[in-house]
Amino acid sequence: MFNLFKSNPTKKLRRQYDKLLERAMHAQRNGDIKTYSMLTAESETLYKQIEAIENKNRA
Repeated sequence: MFNLFKSNPTKKLRRQYDKLLERAMHAQRNGDIKTYSMLTAESETLYKQIEAIENKNRA
């Protein structure tokens, strides 16, 4: 019952991940490949953190 009030630890990280991917997409469309690469690498790091938290919660 009290899990209803417990916050999801990955929710905030997923929101940040989605924003990074969107910014990367816009950079790519504008021809700024360097920024696109940096944002994509940053989003991949964030995704690994999300996966680690989710795997920890499953175990």
